[in-house]
Amino acid sequence: MAEKTVATATPQHAQVATEGTRHQERYITPPVDIYETPDGLVVMADLPGVTRENLDVRVDSNILTIRGMSRHTAPSDPVYREYELINFFRQFELGEKIDQGKISAELKHGVLRLHLPKATEAKARQVEVRVG
Repeated sequence: MAEKTVATATPQHAQVATEGTRHQERYITPPVDIYETPDGLVVMADLPGVTRENLDVRVDSNILTIRGMSRHTAPSDPVYREYELINFFRQFELGEKIDQGKISAELKHGVLRLHLPKATEAKARQVEVRVG
């Protein structure tokens, strides 16, 4: 799984990536952890301030795209604000070893957890050896 987003560093040591079709919006590359299990890959991405309604996870042409729009949860406009929430964007290129039709996702407490199962032919299996 290879990353497709080109990111640049900002003075605060955060990576900012821009989507090619929307130059006026800023995106932060969310930090991710990727784990390999016997059944596939698990991708965990930090997306603080993103709700299920403002999250878009899609696979198109072997590209996994994560896009999250952060929103303040206060019921009114702020009187004073010291930080601005920024949107998240990241892409990964998926190989043929991932069963793209069975990818699942869950969002809990600002952490997106993606399950990318291995394709049947990519899983390791025991080969029976016959004697005779």
